[in-house]
Amino acid sequence: MQSLMKVVLAPRTGSATESERRKKKKEDVLLERSLSSSSRYPSMPRYPLSPLHGEVDVSEIRKANLKVTGMECAACAGSIEKAVKRLPGIEEATVSVLQNRAQVVYRPAFVQEESIREAIEDAGFEAEAIVDDAGQRSGSISRFRIKGMTCTSCSNSIESSLKKLDGVQKAVVALATEECEVRHDAGVISHVQLAAAIDDLGYEAELLIAGEETNRIRLQLEGVTAAADFQLVKEMLVALSGVTSVDLDFSNAMVTVSYEPDRAGPRTFIETIEQAGVFTAKLEAPRGRGSHDRGLEIQHHKKYFLWSLVFTVPVFFLSMVFMYIPGIMEGLEHGRLNGLSIGALLRWILATPVQFVIGRRFYVGAYKALRRGSSNMDVLIAMGTNAAYFYSVYIVLRAATSPTFKGTDFFETSAMLISFIILGKYLEVMAKGKTSEAVAKLMDLAPDKATLLTLDEEGDVAGEREIGAELIQRRDIIKVVPGSKVPTDGVVVWGQSFVNESMITGEARPVPKKLGDKVIGGTMNDHGVIHIRATHVGAETALAQIVRLVEAAQMGKAPVQKYADRISTYFVPAVVVAAFVTWLAWYVGGKARSYPKSWIPAAMDEFELALQFGISVLVIACPCALGLATPTAIMVATGKGATQGILIKGGQALEAAHKVKTVVFDKTGTLTIGKPIVVHTKLLTNIPLHVFYDTIAAAEVNSEHPLGKAIVAYSRKISGEHSSHGQQQHEVRDFEAIPGQGVRAVVDGKATLVGNMRLMKEHGIHISEEAEEHLRDVETLARTGVMVAIERELVGVVSIADPVKPEAARVISILKSMGVRSMMVTGDNWGTAVAIARELGIERPCVHAESLPEDKARIVEEMQAADIVLMKSNLEDVITGIDLSRKSFFRIWLNYVWALGYNVLGIPIAAGALFPSTGFRLPPWVAGAAMAASSVSVVCSSLWLKRYKRPKVVEEIDTSVQR
Repeated sequence: MQSLMKVVLAPRTGSATESERRKKKKEDVLLERSLSSSSRYPSMPRYPLSPLHGEVDVSEIRKANLKVTGMECAACAGSIEKAVKRLPGIEEATVSVLQNRAQVVYRPAFVQEESIREAIEDAGFEAEAIVDDAGQRSGSISRFRIKGMTCTSCSNSIESSLKKLDGVQKAVVALATEECEVRHDAGVISHVQLAAAIDDLGYEAELLIAGEETNRIRLQLEGVTAAADFQLVKEMLVALSGVTSVDLDFSNAMVTVSYEPDRAGPRTFIETIEQAGVFTAKLEAPRGRGSHDRGLEIQHHKKYFLWSLVFTVPVFFLSMVFMYIPGIMEGLEHGRLNGLSIGALLRWILATPVQFVIGRRFYVGAYKALRRGSSNMDVLIAMGTNAAYFYSVYIVLRAATSPTFKGTDFFETSAMLISFIILGKYLEVMAKGKTSEAVAKLMDLAPDKATLLTLDEEGDVAGEREIGAELIQRRDIIKVVPGSKVPTDGVVVWGQSFVNESMITGEARPVPKKLGDKVIGGTMNDHGVIHIRATHVGAETALAQIVRLVEAAQMGKAPVQKYADRISTYFVPAVVVAAFVTWLAWYVGGKARSYPKSWIPAAMDEFELALQFGISVLVIACPCALGLATPTAIMVATGKGATQGILIKGGQALEAAHKVKTVVFDKTGTLTIGKPIVVHTKLLTNIPLHVFYDTIAAAEVNSEHPLGKAIVAYSRKISGEHSSHGQQQHEVRDFEAIPGQGVRAVVDGKATLVGNMRLMKEHGIHISEEAEEHLRDVETLARTGVMVAIERELVGVVSIADPVKPEAARVISILKSMGVRSMMVTGDNWGTAVAIARELGIERPCVHAESLPEDKARIVEEMQAADIVLMKSNLEDVITGIDLSRKSFFRIWLNYVWALGYNVLGIPIAAGALFPSTGFRLPPWVAGAAMAASSVSVVCSSLWLKRYKRPKVVEEIDTSVQR
């Protein structure tokens, strides 16, 4: 089955009936009357409390979460929000294209959730309430940072254990980010119990996010000491409009407030608490998310490594340097206690703190792993270092009790092995921190401060003050000066400017902003001063959603990672067996004289030589590199894609996109500019032009389709040219939008049809030869012919052109050279579709015309779409998305080749495969250093993706389009 990337726009949607429009108009009148004060800036929608509801509690507010399918771009989200907000009782509607979700705050006294769902479906999309497998509402999502994981066997163990718990619906553990995300039923198991379950497995869980915290904040209180103080704070907050619950934490002097963001916010809570003049409050410092600050972890590993050097360097010199320097050698051998020399005693003393203090973490990790019936890298390290250390202790004690015994200790092996492994972890943590820099940079885009404007009763600016950006609330009016960042998502209510949105969408050119235009938080205001009304704040902003999407993508696992997980399950036991077999083979071979005695170094015997080979096998084999091969590459690739305006929803999407063989493009607005215009009119009866357009404009005025809007716009132009006639008011009833065909309505008592050939034929309209010939000519010119019938008579044909995007043909050509087939799906007629396809270089069999919205969805579903969102409308980003996916997947396979190849080659060399022919023997401490280097190498290989640049052909297309 082929993988597919889909690039389509929202389907043509139906409109409200005439009765619904009248009802809406009546509600709007009631709304305007309910507004108590005028404002210079337009007010946000507020619905009156209608007396028709009697005893119903009209103050009750609920929240509906729905899964919406069929959205492809911001325009889709906008149309859904518009459709939902038309309903009475809607407080707020937020639609996320990235998460395929809609969150609606509504008053059940005015509207029900089912009506909201139906409104979304009427807009041309599919919607369903989010429920879990048990048929209940979607559970809470809790995220934890987990400390103590070393390899994929750790993450797999945590995942499998959590999934077995009652109430847990899904659990994902990411080794690279050291995070865990659990979807669970909070009524069955809480986040506290989840953390305890993780701790019981031998790891340390730190809570990052508990449940849906979008509208819940924690405030740190100061000056609150007595229980009466806490109760007073609670009473002040509970009395506020929009506060749904207040929870007190006496031990930490914290208060948790749940609220409705349309009616309250953190600034209101802080100001209310501080009004008493006794207490102060501030927002709790945000807990780390995603690309958390690894500074403490890096410092922790650095400190341990430096302390290990304090002891290991002397051991190294005592074992490998001083023993070969005359004078010093004799001094170390002097003063023997029987066979025990001063040098051996010093090595024992220095190696002991390295083994048991600095290396304690490996004992703890190995114990926890074995206790839960699994094994990990700590087990291998503990076994290897213990074998070297305790055998050395045996040698020392034997020498101390026997004047004739001679043996070689391996204290330098255990000490240097631990030091190099800690060095490797130190370098690995630093490298892993760089893999998630993209998320950190995204989070840093949001400014720390904002300028809040206060308005007088007339709506004029009365003053301004600086506040923390995290304290912005919905409906706040914010001033944004040139050179400063937009602090939150909003709508321009005054002024005009150019805003640089490249950091969010990748759009290189500044975007003009004027009254009514939307702005995105984190973008840069380049020129004029603008005032914006905050519409989305905190976790609701586009930037916050992008961060969450990238973090979720980095948590996800690519299907190819299953191979690594499967291998890691058996990896450590297999290595232990291999190490034992290696030791046994060399020891038995030595005793049986299967190899010359000259192979054994002078200071060793058969047992010691075999022991060194066995330890080397134990410590050179590393499951960590295998576990890091995929997630680190995904982290870098998704972060890099986000900076390019390409949002990749996880490893599965990344893997699927590299196998893309077909791209399906919608025509209108994707391959074309999306702003159709009327270019020609053919009248087939004796009807004045302005009357003709007045009639069809009246029929199309309620249509949301781009062609209908083009006709309405042209009609207004015609009316202006015939100003003496004026634009007449028409009585329109029985309006119906027919998806994929057009519209029908009764205008001034006359049945009117405006649409394509299929609409005319289904209503029995006779098409003359003249009209058919004209339609063929229109389609040959890649134009769309819209036919108009009044009272069952075809009266005219309107030719509409939607110019092809200048880069479209080049993009199609480049995709073809990449082995990717381009298909075009459109609701337009076959003639126009084929003409445009010919112009773009799309083959005839790859064209699907006269397709209904459900036909488009079926075509896409049949070829299984890849989950990638393009933040811009630039077609060339399709090329970039596929190219980034291919480069990333190549890097993943390269990581696997390196990780597996390293073990395949390293283990035989460590086992002594080269020793008989070359005399080369890999000391255990060198094997440990190589093991540590393997993980660092894999992470650095993934970091190479940070150097990714868009293909040159894409840059060339961008340059030509800008010109």
